[in-house]
Amino acid sequence: MPRSILLINGPNLNLLGTREPDIYGSATLADVEAAAQQQASTLSVTLEAFQSNHEGAIIDRIQAAARNGVDAIVINPGGFTHTSVAIRDALLGVGIPFVELHVSNVHAREPFRHHSYFTDKAIAMICGLGVYGYTAAIEFAAKHMKIKEKL
Repeated sequence: MPRSILLINGPNLNLLGTREPDIYGSATLADVEAAAQQQASTLSVTLEAFQSNHEGAIIDRIQAAARNGVDAIVINPGGFTHTSVAIRDALLGVGIPFVELHVSNVHAREPFRHHSYFTDKAIAMICGLGVYGYTAAIEFAAKHMKIKEKL
């Protein structure tokens, strides 16, 4: 059975391509997900993409990932980065290694965006690379994280 990665996108990421393109670029979430699927297939991993504007739905999907044998999570928590202890607790509760991802450089933006509830527990944190950050995060998850081979 191939290794698997869950790609989670939080609130407002469904607006990629139209929301503040000067910050987030013109690629849509559908573009990002299609590229991620293509990349995953070349890396011999499966990838499932999930987006929600709702904290509870993201928590439910993280918990389901543990039951479904997901090996790694790449998460762009969006605005929940700065507010969600609950998503942090879900990630810690399932014990699946995760990469935190942001399209913009959160450290070059408003001061409230400088704090993350995830960074100290993430295996890696990628920010400021635009949507290329998804490519880097998926490659890192597939090639460099200690993902056990499934029999």
